[in-house]
Formats: sequence, C-alpha cells, structure tokens
Amino acid sequence: MDQCRVRRMSVRRPRRQIAVLIALMCLTLPAVGSAQSPIPVLAGMSASASSLRDSIVSLARAQIGTRYKHGGASPQRGFDCSGLVQYVMARFAMIVPRTARQQAAVGVPVDRDTSLLRPGDLLTFASNAKANVSHIGIYIGNGRFVHASSVAGRVIESPLNRAPAPKIKIWRGVARIPWAPDPPTSIGLLATPER
Repeated sequence: MDQCRVRRMSVRRPRRQIAVLIALMCLTLPAVGSAQSPIPVLAGMSASASSLRDSIVSLARAQIGTRYKHGGASPQRGFDCSGLVQYVMARFAMIVPRTARQQAAVGVPVDRDTSLLRPGDLLTFASNAKANVSHIGIYIGNGRFVHASSVAGRVIESPLNRAPAPKIKIWRGVARIPWAPDPPTSIGLLATPER
C-alpha cells in the first residue's frame, strides 16, 4: 500500500518534488562567503534558457514561507525583496547588485505587457508612478510572481494584477536579465572549414 502511495505522488507531483530537491541541495551545500557565490551543482543544471528559467522559478518558489528580514539575503537569516532576487540569481551564476533600484537598472527593459513576460523576469514596483523603484520580485508565469513581502512578513507568491491598496506598491516595469544564448544545435554546420 505504501508503494502505491509513493507511485501516485511521483506521477502527480513531479514539480513539487523537483522544487524540494533543489531546495534541499541548496540547504545541504555549504555557503561560501555570501549570497553571491554560485553553487556549482545548480549553476550547471540548465542547458537552455527555457530550462534555466524553469530552474529559477523552482528555486524562487522553494523560498516561499521564508521570513522577511530587512537586509536579509539567505534562507537562514531571512530575505528582503532584493536579497531574494540576489540569492536566486547567484545560484545560477548571475550576479546582480544588492538593491531593488540597482537590480532594475541591470536588466534589459521590457514593455509592461503581460504577454511579453517570461518566467525569471524581474518585476519592479514603486509607491507611485513617478517614484523610484523600491520593490522587486521574480515573475513565475501565469500572471504571478514571488517576492519577499514586508507586509506579509515572509516570501510569498502574489498575482500581478492585485487590487490597489495603501500598502501594496504598483507595478512599474520589467527587467530581463540577459540569459546565456542556447548552444547551437549542430556545430558541424556552423564551423565547416574552408578547403
């Protein structure tokens, strides 16, 4: 009976198991230096931009529930919004600055159109349309993003089209971190020597 239960779980919940596996690998590997040091096992995990985006989303979602801590940049001490982004990106050898405003400036700007968003894009927020960026999160697809919320006191997943409220910041823009290009499918066709 236990074997049947295990089989059902493995078929129905493969994404959750992958996220848990990634989270466990992050927790069991020793942290060297700071949140900036990439974990070699995870850095080489994804061969294409698509699977890299999926890996970023899985690692970001694995942090849901971690407490909010102003200035925090690790699961053990807690995260603030930019610390979460920095932590997740560093695990895939993508070094980004520390603050939300600096992180927004690093990426390639993308139009604020939900049909153009890709998982792994950085969403920027501000208290009003003319204010500087003061909050950032990671888009995970289907109109949702993961961010460290000071109001909720932890890392949460939220819909992008939230109703306006005094403590909820408005969506300002999108910053896409330039991903490594996909490797060519056939090197022989691209590198044919002249005779």
